[in-house]
Amino acid sequence: MDDHFRAFSFVDRITAVQRGAPICGSYAIPANLADFPLSLVGEAVGQLAAWAAMAAVDFKCRPVAGIAGRIELLAPVRPGEIVELSVNIESVDEEAAGYGGSASVGGTPVIRLEHCVGPMVPVDQFDDPQALRDRFALLCGKGATPGAFSGLPPLSLLPADGENGQSKRATLQVPDFAPFFGDHFPRRPVFPGSLLMDCSLRLANCLASEIPQAVRGGTWRIHAVSDLKLRTFIAPGAVLELEARLQESSKNAAVLSVETRIKNRVVGGARVLLANEVPA
Repeated sequence: MDDHFRAFSFVDRITAVQRGAPICGSYAIPANLADFPLSLVGEAVGQLAAWAAMAAVDFKCRPVAGIAGRIELLAPVRPGEIVELSVNIESVDEEAAGYGGSASVGGTPVIRLEHCVGPMVPVDQFDDPQALRDRFALLCGKGATPGAFSGLPPLSLLPADGENGQSKRATLQVPDFAPFFGDHFPRRPVFPGSLLMDCSLRLANCLASEIPQAVRGGTWRIHAVSDLKLRTFIAPGAVLELEARLQESSKNAAVLSVETRIKNRVVGGARVLLANEVPA
């Protein structure tokens, strides 16, 4: 079965798309999945923005992941839930698309993206422009049939050296082949930035578990990511070196840096903001 629009597509329907107004859509998380990380909800918001940006330039160009000023992780989502998506396009031309957006479930916000910029690249280098036009028409019409996404292959982090409570390092072997490459993108497979973010947050959580608690019974929780930058495309088969490092901490908050390298060259990074939650 063709993986295009199935293996890594997270917009089922576009319900409003007009210049100068919020773009709205939805995605039904398949009920048979084990989980659905918030990084994929962020991907869904980004994909809705991409549809609006591509339509604005007649599908000549498309935005790719670049910069996110701030991503607030507000609440988890669960398989079987319907995610309502909303995006504000702040600027768009054939060079870049600027946007912000959010997602909610049952009226409860689950993620918020602010000050995002996606560099534009020629559509025909990555996908079939006519196939994208047809898909956009479907999404804006009756919508796509939900349930196409069947999950992700394991993306295992191989632990490397580190300093307890101060830093964590790990290696990620990007698969040579995976269904999501057939969707992201058919003509030029690229490891999705949202999956890199998810792996980085997993490593950050491992480090957070080692940071001493100033309050008995408290738990460090990631509540936001800021200054996220992706500097290059990551190809299938790449070997990524990930690092999370404690930058500062106090009684109620901590800041980590996360960085990804390929052969000592930085390809991505962000700041991870932790909050110390104490059970009521």
